[in-house]
Amino acid sequence: MIKIREMCPDDREEVVRIIKSTGMFTEEELNVALELIDIYLLNKQQKDYIIFVGEFENRVVGYVCYGPAPAAEGVYDMYWIAVDPEKHNMKIGKKLLLHIEEEVTKKDGRMIIIETSSQEKYHPTRRFYLRNGYVLEADIKDFYRKGDDRQIYIKRLSK
Repeated sequence: MIKIREMCPDDREEVVRIIKSTGMFTEEELNVALELIDIYLLNKQQKDYIIFVGEFENRVVGYVCYGPAPAAEGVYDMYWIAVDPEKHNMKIGKKLLLHIEEEVTKKDGRMIIIETSSQEKYHPTRRFYLRNGYVLEADIKDFYRKGDDRQIYIKRLSK
């Protein structure tokens, strides 16, 4: 059974291992993900980043980081989601995503926004978003670099 809970400092090393093991994060993306993790863990007063982990058999097997979109009412950004590659097909990513959707709904949130790259290696990620009810809202050509578009997926939450 997968247990979803807030991330604690003892989880940091395992989350870093998961992020690195996916092979999906560039060095720069890894640094940004770690920066958000540290902000979340070290500054409990901040409200910009919220992180949950998925746990299976008392071991962290995935994480998700999200937070309110600045200057937008009821809109949240999902910044990062990663699952241990050895635990794929256990619906951990889906459970993490559903958990933040429930959390956002409790906070009267109305929309979640996710951005990703158009690179081929992200094809499974984009399929995952589509399977979970997100729709491609925008495609900004050559955003990250020439030939690498920024694709923005959204899900409008019903109340």
